[in-house]
Amino acid sequence: MGASLNEIKQRIASTKKTSQITKAMQMVSAAKLTKSEAASKNFQEYAAKIRSIVTHLVASQLSDLEELNDDSDLNGYHAMLATRLVKKTGYIVITSDKGLVGGYNSSILKQTMSMLQNDHDHQNEYVLITIGGVGADFFKTRGYDIAYELRGLTDQPSFDEVRKIVSTATSMYSSEVFDELYVCYNHHINSLTSQFRVEKMLPISDLDPDEDAAYEQEYILEPSEEAILDHLLPQYAESLIYGAIIDAKTAEHAAGMTAMKTATDNAKTIINDLTISYNRARQGAITQEITEIVAGAAALE
Repeated sequence: MGASLNEIKQRIASTKKTSQITKAMQMVSAAKLTKSEAASKNFQEYAAKIRSIVTHLVASQLSDLEELNDDSDLNGYHAMLATRLVKKTGYIVITSDKGLVGGYNSSILKQTMSMLQNDHDHQNEYVLITIGGVGADFFKTRGYDIAYELRGLTDQPSFDEVRKIVSTATSMYSSEVFDELYVCYNHHINSLTSQFRVEKMLPISDLDPDEDAAYEQEYILEPSEEAILDHLLPQYAESLIYGAIIDAKTAEHAAGMTAMKTATDNAKTIINDLTISYNRARQGAITQEITEIVAGAAALE
């Protein structure tokens, strides 16, 4: 019985140490989440402004493109606005670089795989770009080719960190490596909830020409509208991708915080159960000792 008591005590001690670690990790993730939510809010203000500017500049093209189909002559319309015949699709899949984030990665990868299998007959119909080591390793293990990957993003990624992969994606679209681009990631709703999203980034199709009605004055453009759009539209597309990365990072921190809270709560439950078992075992040992003493005293009478 003594060995059993020592074993229970060791399990209680080790579980307490584990709960201290998970509690600390929960607090770290909570701090990261607060910073990410603030960064996401600031980005939304920037995104709204650049969207309004772009919408105003391309309003006439957007109105004309609504009346065209894939077989129409697209000359005179910017390539990032015009929908062309889709021969190959590009996907940016955003995951974390490591685990300890609950079902965050499995949710993204499971639903992405389901989408690829349902929408395509063969791997040569799409191009994969991955952000995060978990996703890259997942696809490589299963024999998928990855056109470009990015690992080791910081907890609060700056645009300079993702500039290369973002500009590479837009360049691949411009070079017709693929004809449309989607980003697959978990959208942050709140600290307990995230939602898998597949958002179309290219061609730019989420602009509404009716939003241009808010402008009462025209811009004075220098050197020309075409030259400005050649720089502004890729920048807008890159900002959309960057916004998805920030959103995904926020969801990752929320998932990490929730996972560590669950682990801490589970550790407390285990400690309580082990403490009850220890007390019962100790009580049983004491009772047995008393019984043996009483029996010995009775034998001497």
